Amino acid sequence: MLPSHPLNDERRRSRIMRPRIASIACFVALAAALVALAGCKAAATIEAAWPAASTERVVPRPVGTPRWPLTGLPAPSPEATQIRVVSVKIENSPEARPQTGLDKADVVYEVIAEGGITRFHTLFQSQTPPVVGPVRSARPPDLTVIQQYHSLLAHVGGPTAVRAALAANTTLYNDMDQFFNPTAYWRSKRPAPHNMYLDITKLRGLATTKRGYAATETITGFEFAKASVPSTPTVTSITVPMSSANKVLWRFDAASGLYARSINGKPHVDAVTGKQLTARNVVVLWAKITPYPGDKHGVVNIGFTGSGRVSVFIGGQRFDGTWEAGVDAPPHFRTADGVPIKLDPGNTWIQVLNTAQTITIK
Repeated sequence: MLPSHPLNDERRRSRIMRPRIASIACFVALAAALVALAGCKAAATIEAAWPAASTERVVPRPVGTPRWPLTGLPAPSPEATQIRVVSVKIENSPEARPQTGLDKADVVYEVIAEGGITRFHTLFQSQTPPVVGPVRSARPPDLTVIQQYHSLLAHVGGPTAVRAALAANTTLYNDMDQFFNPTAYWRSKRPAPHNMYLDITKLRGLATTKRGYAATETITGFEFAKASVPSTPTVTSITVPMSSANKVLWRFDAASGLYARSINGKPHVDAVTGKQLTARNVVVLWAKITPYPGDKHGVVNIGFTGSGRVSVFIGGQRFDGTWEAGVDAPPHFRTADGVPIKLDPGNTWIQVLNTAQTITIK
């Protein structure tokens, strides 16, 4: 077969295109007629679907209620949530009770110190009580906790190794030891050494004006549910034997949704209000507790980084899982399936036990 001649191919394409061109012409004519019927006097224009703009249009995102990172409760402004957290080391020997200000703390860690006594590492941000104490000396675990919350540390001295670490790195540790910042502290009429108290507002002021520490910090908070969800209690009491000399009982009250704290069989109360201390969330955190190297007085270190076992008590319910934490943020909690254990909005007490210790639940 001979190849087609180019001229013949062109004629065939012309015959095929004539009906299409005619159809397009008819369509254009019809459009013109419609414009005429509409009474358009000026030349017709077709606008683009999206008008041209000289600047980019920005649709503002809806702004939700700001929340305190350590309680999940509403905050007055986004700026308020960046106010500096203050960590205060509070004593818990029998001579120190009742303490002042524990009821205003966002988070309280109860940790073993030495000799069977415990101390509290208390974190204040959403509330600023004028009186907190009695304040006592720092311990090695505090060095990790203040990094996780980027907090100022309020205390009265401490072991040589701890004070040396605080002094050696003022960028990492924002230390506000009473020895060097006395105007924020004072002694009451209680017998010493159980009588040192603190004004948090004054401490924050000294931190910025005298020490040059930042007044604000953006911190990572806990994971919270949007609101407390009422549930049928399955756990009414939690007994936490911190030591032979310190047995803690948390009893759940379904009406308030709070856990009431007792110590060694007596209600643990605040010195100012006289009311029993309560917590919205109780966390039992198991961590490795070891003797502090070189110390001969029973001082211990606690492994607050890495991971471990945890039981979280919320609304009369028990949630078992693991905790995980690095040096830059507080622990987060997960079930065995990896699902986040979200706290109820409110304050949290964290009971820290050695890995071999047990608790009693009823």
